[in-house]
Amino acid sequence: MPYAIPEPMLAKSVDRIPDPRASTGGLSFEPKWDGFRALVSWDGTDVEIGSRGAKPLTRYFPELVEAFARVLPEPCLLDGEIVIALGDPGSERLDWDALTQRIHPAESRVRMLSEQTPAMFIAFDILARGERDLASEPFSARRAELVDLLRAVPRPVHVTRATDDPALAGRWLDEFEGAGLDGVVAKPLAQPYAPGKRTMFKIKHARTADVVALGYRVHKSGRGVGSLLVGLYTDEGRLVQVGGVAAWSDKRRLELVEELDPLVDRDESGEAMTGEGERSRFASGKDVSFVRLRPERVLEVRYDQLEKWRFRHTVQFVRWRADRDPRSCTYEQLETVRAYDVGAVLES
Repeated sequence: MPYAIPEPMLAKSVDRIPDPRASTGGLSFEPKWDGFRALVSWDGTDVEIGSRGAKPLTRYFPELVEAFARVLPEPCLLDGEIVIALGDPGSERLDWDALTQRIHPAESRVRMLSEQTPAMFIAFDILARGERDLASEPFSARRAELVDLLRAVPRPVHVTRATDDPALAGRWLDEFEGAGLDGVVAKPLAQPYAPGKRTMFKIKHARTADVVALGYRVHKSGRGVGSLLVGLYTDEGRLVQVGGVAAWSDKRRLELVEELDPLVDRDESGEAMTGEGERSRFASGKDVSFVRLRPERVLEVRYDQLEKWRFRHTVQFVRWRADRDPRSCTYEQLETVRAYDVGAVLES
C-alpha cells in the first residue's frame, strides 16, 4: 500500500535572510522553486502524487509517474516541487503557464503536453524510506537520507541544492530569480517534519509599482469588493490587466464599493458594465466577471515577481496615488531581472 500522504510542512514569510545563530541547531538554505508543491508516494508498485491542497496530481503528470517507478531505488515518501523549464540549453527558465496547462480534464491533452513539455521533480525532503518513518527525525538527518537515496538518480528527478551559508543564500535570492525561481527557503536543521505548520521561513523579493484600477470583482459573499483588478500601459498605449489586489477586511470591502462607484463604467441606461476575466484551470466554474472602472485612479502595490506580462502572485495594496497620471503607469517602472539558467540552479 502507498504511504499515507500528509499535509505539507509550510513556511512563513520574513523580510530578510535569517541569522542561523538565532535557530537552535542552525539553518539550511535552499532555492525556492516556483511550481506545484507535491508529495510523492512510491511503495514499489504504485505511485501517488498529492498536492498542497490535498488534490491528487497523479493523472496530470504521467511522465513523472513513469519516471518515479523506473528510477527510484526503493520505496519512499518524498516532498518537493513539480516544475517545467522551457528554453534552449543554457538559457532555460521555469514556465508557470506551461505548468498550469497540465490541469486539464482531457487525458489525451495531458499526455500530449507530457511529451511536448515534460516536467521535473525537485526533491527537498523525505518523510519515509522503506519501512522507516523519517518524519520525526531532524531535518539534518532527513536531508542526509534524501541525498543518499537520490545521489545516483537521473533526470527528471533532482535533489535541490542547499547551503548553511547565509551569504550564499543571499546570492541565490538575487541570481536565481532570473531563472524563474521566487526566493529562498530557510529550514531549521533540528526540527522534525511538521505537517500543516509554518515552521520554515521563506524570503521573497518585495517591490512596489504604481498601477491603474480597471475593475473589481464582487466578493463571494455577494457584498463588497472581493478583489480589485489592476493594469499597466504598454508602449503602444494599451491598458493590460496584470493582476489583482485582495485581502480586504469586511468593512473595507463595503467602503470600496462606495468609493469606486463614481468610476464605474455605465451603459446608456445607467447599468454598470462588466467584463470577463481569465478563467482559472483550478476553478473552471468560478465566476470571473468584473465591474468595469474607468481607468482614472492609481494605486501603489507591493509585488514579488513578474511572470511575462503579469504579476505572478496576488499583489498587496500600499496606498492610493492621487498624484499620479494613470497614463504614466507603464511597464518601464518595473525592475528588470537578469536572466539565469535553470540548469545552473540544478548543479550542486
